[in-house]
Amino acid sequence: MAEPLQASPLESWALDREIVLTRLLDHPREKVFAAWMDPAALAAWYGPAGLRIETIAADIREGGIWHFDMVGLFEGQEQRFPNLMRFLEIVPNERIVADYGTPDPDDPDRFRMTVTFDAQDDGKTVLTLRQLHPSRARRQAVIGFGAVGYGIQTLDGLAAWLAR
Repeated sequence: MAEPLQASPLESWALDREIVLTRLLDHPREKVFAAWMDPAALAAWYGPAGLRIETIAADIREGGIWHFDMVGLFEGQEQRFPNLMRFLEIVPNERIVADYGTPDPDDPDRFRMTVTFDAQDDGKTVLTLRQLHPSRARRQAVIGFGAVGYGIQTLDGLAAWLAR
């Protein structure tokens, strides 16, 4: 009898591997969603404060990718942090699901990102960004290096970009 297939850790949600960030934005969800679909817009607002985004390739659709570097100065030296999002599901104005990691196809730290856009009766949008990490230890490691604060800075950047 064949061994049952093991599900990927990214296929089974577990709270001890999850990071959740939420932001109420003063804009309709169509506008908030559009900020995620436009590569030029993403490069303008995405990422932690003090880092710039350099897009290498952008094909933002289901099955597409966004390959980019986060670039910043650290101790007087420019450093690049390669990133790759592979879009698994895009439901206009509702949800984006992507695998997020480095361009290395075997990146063991890749995580699943789900972004939801919930319309409010007052025209505002609740954006929820969920990260599901491959292990509890990896979740703790990214929290340890500041991922929650960097995520909040990213959502601050989105809010400022929308308000411009």
